[in-house]
Amino acid sequence: MLLKNNAREPFTVKDCSLVAIATGRKAQNLRELVEGVRQIHRGSIYYHFWGGLLRPNFDDPQFHNDFAVWSHYALHDDILAERLAVIDPTDFYTLELLRQELIEIIEQRLEEVIRPLWVPEDTQFHFIRSQIVVFHANKNIEHPKDLAEAVPQLPVGCIFYHFIDARRRQPKALDDFRAWLAGFGDTYEELSFLLASVDPYFVTLRELRQQLADVFRHYFRQVAR
Repeated sequence: MLLKNNAREPFTVKDCSLVAIATGRKAQNLRELVEGVRQIHRGSIYYHFWGGLLRPNFDDPQFHNDFAVWSHYALHDDILAERLAVIDPTDFYTLELLRQELIEIIEQRLEEVIRPLWVPEDTQFHFIRSQIVVFHANKNIEHPKDLAEAVPQLPVGCIFYHFIDARRRQPKALDDFRAWLAGFGDTYEELSFLLASVDPYFVTLRELRQQLADVFRHYFRQVAR
């Protein structure tokens, strides 16, 4: 975006956190799980796929979403867990499409099992809905080349907000970095292409921050030559 003096607006850095909100809905078996997935608010789908990145106690390199984790640890159904674990939410343009993928995978598993397993009450799946809280990080980035130095220093909440959550807010599901770079015309088309190739899902936020930092550093190092 251009200002009146033809200078481009700086990139305003924001941080965020996800507030977990109990829905009261639970599942004790696969049938209840799929019915819950059908009816819950899409914010719950979002939370159970992305919320783990901002939960400090969530660290399961094998299963990256809560549905897969529950299938493995509570249901002890590793076939279902593995099918759910490979879902990449960035492959789905909307949360409704992601919801439908979940439903299809769980229904397929229901057709395969003779008798759906029940879990004890203390290991039920609890559907949680998320609310994002956004706050200013008191930092502006004036020029794209400054991203190489700024990104490695950003809190992981900033990375989540600008590279992951932005896809729900920006047209064409862009992250905030690419949306800002688009304001410079075609100048940073190659850099935007490199950012588009970064998959934010199967890594931690710290690993994602490092990947983004590497993209910016390598790009501007090449441009400077």
